[in-house]
Amino acid sequence: MKVLGVLFLVLLLIVGAGAYVLLTPYGPSAETFVDVPAGTGVRGIATALERAGVVRNRYVFEAWHSFRHSTLKAGEYRFDHPGKVEEVYDRMVRGDVYTVSVTIPEGYNLFDIAATVQHAGLASGDSFLAAARTDTSLISDLSPGAASLEGYLFPDTYKFSRHATPEQMLAAMVKRFRKEATSLGVTSDVARTVTMASLVEKEVRVAGERPLVAGVFENRLAKGMPLATDPTVIYAALLEGRWRGTIYKSDLQSDSPYNTYKHAGLPPGPICSPGVAALKATLHPAETNYLYFVADAAGHSVFSADLKEHDTHVQEYRRAMGASSEPPAPSKGKGATPKPATHGRKRHK
Repeated sequence: MKVLGVLFLVLLLIVGAGAYVLLTPYGPSAETFVDVPAGTGVRGIATALERAGVVRNRYVFEAWHSFRHSTLKAGEYRFDHPGKVEEVYDRMVRGDVYTVSVTIPEGYNLFDIAATVQHAGLASGDSFLAAARTDTSLISDLSPGAASLEGYLFPDTYKFSRHATPEQMLAAMVKRFRKEATSLGVTSDVARTVTMASLVEKEVRVAGERPLVAGVFENRLAKGMPLATDPTVIYAALLEGRWRGTIYKSDLQSDSPYNTYKHAGLPPGPICSPGVAALKATLHPAETNYLYFVADAAGHSVFSADLKEHDTHVQEYRRAMGASSEPPAPSKGKGATPKPATHGRKRHK
């Protein structure tokens, strides 16, 4: 009888200890990461959690798994407060892995995206740019001979593991582009569509004006007129490492194939990542006789069918903005010399 009593007492102690370990919160108060590689078994996971100080005892975690018998997902987990074994277990069942969010707005170019990735602490800007220029096989069927992935990194918010490589991030962004492009019906002449959409993206601040601007560009191309759009000049300077924050006369005289003041037709490729609205506008440009546009004081675009009318609008803009008596010569393309694209810079001679 005494033996039975002792055994019962021991059993109570074991159950009590197990309940304590199971139900009492335990874990780090400072940020702690546990990486679970794909294919890791429950024993390996439990051991890693115990070593990191996330659970008191790996055997209790294994026992809980025997009770629940759910599938635990691989990935990196972040723990920053004490929790019950059940809480830790449930997080791994959900796959609540730690990721870093990276938001790419419409109109960002490779340089902007690389800087964003670096700021997020995921990779250096240089390594990201290098990968974007070498991993062009991702779009070889869409744009054969492309010099980089410019234009095909779709604007969106992405969630990446801290260990994601530039190549993995680029692949995710291109995959997102393909999905949206297919949904929009961008199935033929993709490179031309994306290039034109990137110009529309950079030139327009008001969503409803995008089809009109796309129509202006199409009209100018049809007449063999240079597009003469400032964002391409800025992009040319960025590529050559000479962008100084404003457009100078020397920039307008650059021989870069991206200089649409000197070279007729579209530039060799996109100059930024266009969003859905810009792509839609490019697919369905407005049918007008407009050949020029310029900003008004409110930031909208004023469109013109002839140069005389356009020059009048340019002068009206300058008066409204209090421009100097010797302003830079108006653009003969978009006519937005006082408003160089979305950068808001003033052009200097």
